[in-house]
Amino acid sequence: MTTSGVTRRLKVLALVGLVGLAASGCTSIRETRGYIVDNVLVSSVQPGIDNKQSVEGMLGRPTFTSQFGEPTWYYVSSVTGRKPFVRPRIENHSVLAVQFDAAGNVASAERTGIDQVVYLSPDGDETPTLGRERSFFEDLFGNIGQVGAPGAAGAAGPGGP
Repeated sequence: MTTSGVTRRLKVLALVGLVGLAASGCTSIRETRGYIVDNVLVSSVQPGIDNKQSVEGMLGRPTFTSQFGEPTWYYVSSVTGRKPFVRPRIENHSVLAVQFDAAGNVASAERTGIDQVVYLSPDGDETPTLGRERSFFEDLFGNIGQVGAPGAAGAAGPGGP
């Protein structure tokens, strides 16, 4: 084989390698967040049969619990996919809500999916607040002369008037 044939073959291999490397940079990165769902265990939670101890033994500790109303345990699972330089997108989302009665027995177990997710679009980059806008220098030097001034609150000192 001649040197031009070897050079040409090396160029082709380098080009194929470069294309393969570029294509691998465009693949999606998958991340699982929260509870890792096992469909067999989730479907085995039975209302009227299981209680808090058996649910915790099967599924583990919940992602979070309700603070008000009926005692409910929530198991939240989310799988996101992210391409380089792009925000992550939710590919799969599920919530298992296990509700208990007063005796601690399972009253219901409901699964919801991504159809219940609400996407919020914030209005601007600032949070509106009451009051006036102050500049950096007003914040920095605004209290000069205010502390201990006559008629100012707390001017009498810690003992009071």
